[in-house]
Amino acid sequence: MVAYWAKIPAVRAAMLAHPESEWVWWVDADAVLTDMDFSLPLERYSEHNLVVYGWEKEVYEERSWVGLNAGVFLIRNCQWSLDLMDAWAAMGPASPEYDKWGRTVQAELSGKPNAESDDQSALVYLLATRPERWGNATLLETGYYFQGYWAEIVGRLDGVAKRYDAVERAREGRHLRRRHAEREHLAYAAMRNEAVRKKGGGVVGPDGGGQEGWRRPFVTHFTGCNPCGGERNPAYSAKSCRDGVRRALAFADDQVLRAYGFRHAAPLSDSVVPLPFGYPS
Repeated sequence: MVAYWAKIPAVRAAMLAHPESEWVWWVDADAVLTDMDFSLPLERYSEHNLVVYGWEKEVYEERSWVGLNAGVFLIRNCQWSLDLMDAWAAMGPASPEYDKWGRTVQAELSGKPNAESDDQSALVYLLATRPERWGNATLLETGYYFQGYWAEIVGRLDGVAKRYDAVERAREGRHLRRRHAEREHLAYAAMRNEAVRKKGGGVVGPDGGGQEGWRRPFVTHFTGCNPCGGERNPAYSAKSCRDGVRRALAFADDQVLRAYGFRHAAPLSDSVVPLPFGYPS
């Protein structure tokens, strides 16, 4: 099976194995969670069964094969979703009509460079051609970095970290500098989010980050780098992908280590150094 299609049976199996779970969240192996304080706003999705990062115009009007990114998605555990999984998988390599679907998506979707039915193109096709069946219960999320493009994120992470440090360094943020146990993380996350939202003394941007502002990106997705063994997009150098992944992992790791009084010695360093009490006072 082509690797990116493996998510369909995996997600479907999780849905059936855990009927008590309302949602199943798929995150590709080349994506990094880079905001440890952010929680998925599930109440925002009460009227939807599928949440994926994408753009309405590109999917429904232009039918662009890159109108969404299927590497990170949230799917409700319900019959609608099981039906979608079946329709989606029917366009994959396990189907006897796989080659036909490849020709179909190339003909129907704008910009599709080849006659291969990949998972992303297949989902765009399903939404664009049957919006009344699949599109009405799908939310194309762009309100925050539900998954953010790594090339526009990693070069800004140092600036993001400095702005969060500035909030904690301010007199009003002194309570955020206390070390704390992991069990207290949610309480500290709520206090930090409240502090960075403040106008005039916080950090500009939406919760979960976005193309505007300096909030932490929720998910940094290294699409095109294929660090798990795939063929890297020649548009990116091996060094930029490798350093980008290390930078994102260290950025996320530092958020966890801070509670215990440590951090990485430098953005691309594997060494960990102790921090003084009261950092960043």
